[in-house]
Amino acid sequence: REGRARLAPQTCAMLVLFDTPAGHALFKLLKPAALSKPDDIWESFTSLESTNKLVKLKAFHKFEDTAEAVQSATALVEGKLSAGMKKFLKKNLVSKDVQDTLAVCDSKLGGVIKEKLEIQCVFDDSVQQLMRGLRNQIESLVEVTSSSEMRSMQIGLAHSLSRYKLKFSPDKVDTMIVQAIGLLDDLDKELNTYAMRLKEWYGWHFPELGKIVPDNMMYAKVVQLMGVRSKCKGLDFSDIVAEEVEGEMKAAAEISMGTEVSEEDTQNVLMLCEQVISLSEYRTQLWEYLKNRMQAIAPNLSVMVGELVGARLIAHTGSLMNLAKQPASTVQILGAEKALFRALKSKHDTPKYGLIYHASLVGQAQPKHKGKISRVLAAKCALSIRVDALGDTPEPTVGIDARLKVEERMRQLEGKAPMPKSAADAPPSASGGAVVQMYADAGGERGFSTAGDSTMVAEGKKEKKEKKEKGEKKKRKAEEEEAGEKSKKKRDTEADGDEPPKTKKKKYEA
Repeated sequence: REGRARLAPQTCAMLVLFDTPAGHALFKLLKPAALSKPDDIWESFTSLESTNKLVKLKAFHKFEDTAEAVQSATALVEGKLSAGMKKFLKKNLVSKDVQDTLAVCDSKLGGVIKEKLEIQCVFDDSVQQLMRGLRNQIESLVEVTSSSEMRSMQIGLAHSLSRYKLKFSPDKVDTMIVQAIGLLDDLDKELNTYAMRLKEWYGWHFPELGKIVPDNMMYAKVVQLMGVRSKCKGLDFSDIVAEEVEGEMKAAAEISMGTEVSEEDTQNVLMLCEQVISLSEYRTQLWEYLKNRMQAIAPNLSVMVGELVGARLIAHTGSLMNLAKQPASTVQILGAEKALFRALKSKHDTPKYGLIYHASLVGQAQPKHKGKISRVLAAKCALSIRVDALGDTPEPTVGIDARLKVEERMRQLEGKAPMPKSAADAPPSASGGAVVQMYADAGGERGFSTAGDSTMVAEGKKEKKEKKEKGEKKKRKAEEEEAGEKSKKKRDTEADGDEPPKTKKKKYEA
């Protein structure tokens, strides 16, 4: 087959392509007949003297830096022909019109070389043994580099290749965001479990405390300070809870219906309190770390949807670059894949939002407008993500304007007056940070809005109201005229003493 190189006749001259950590090497096989006995090839590489009788270095290309070495090694692992190796083979084989067969270390690589450069390649068990022997004596055969330099290049290439395989880059730290948000979710689950267990456990001794102090962190601190409820009255809890809560707690401790617990049980409960408090403090530190990372890596995305939702979007796709490749329609429903495919399968309506539903802008919108706002927000987020992934500025640039446009769209859907231009074009604060005017803060304290003086909407409503009142007035006038005519006829007939027409009709019929 074309993808698998075949062994050429043993009488033909043969060259060996060998890739080292220092560069590409091309050897001349002096005894092609030795490949007929694969088991005996290794004996020829036991000493340098016997090795020089079998192979001879013909050409060598040294790598300029580690990046070139990593590029060549990754291409070799994937069975591809790197640019450096292609140039090396063209220079030493194609340009010199060498017709020798080329021994390679991989059948896929041999197929690619044959296809692109039309060089006859060979790969089999004998070539594998030959490569094994060359690897054993490579430091002695390649005189361009010393043995110590070769070893240092070997270690550097191994580390760089490992980083590449693990997809870890020190310059790109969005992997830290993925790990941090995953750990944050795990901590929340563990904290809820521990706090629930603490309340249930200590509830046997002081059941009323759970309703008086509902916060998990405060509950753990109160239990840690108090120990048993009998000590509650003589302790000061002003650093933990408010004065009213402290008084209610002390009053409840005196009439509590809980059971008595031993000293050993109390010690175990206090140890659990320490775990809850330490985990809560660590969660606070982790949240600050995540916020700082998001502000550094994705400032525009953080302005649009917040650090938490932005980190979840990055974690869902794997990296910021993968998220930047997604269109706005995909960003809108990220996290709702199950609902999407279920809807497509059952031919129902597809979901309108996924993880983006938890953004503050979508939460502020009315229920009937959430779908429209999520679509607009996803479109602006897609642009912000691409600026974060491919731009160089560490400060939010397009995110602030995009958020104001989404807020303006929200006001338009709700039928409110547009925001004044002075508020939208507000200058940065004195501290240097950009001012983001949140829609939730829109209220009376923002000052007088000149845009509220617009009378176009009011005039349209006034015209409709006038037309409606005019129509009702005409209808009412017609009804009054008709009723007046009927009453006038009735009075005339009663004054003349004539019978009404219906009575006359009945008389004639009789």
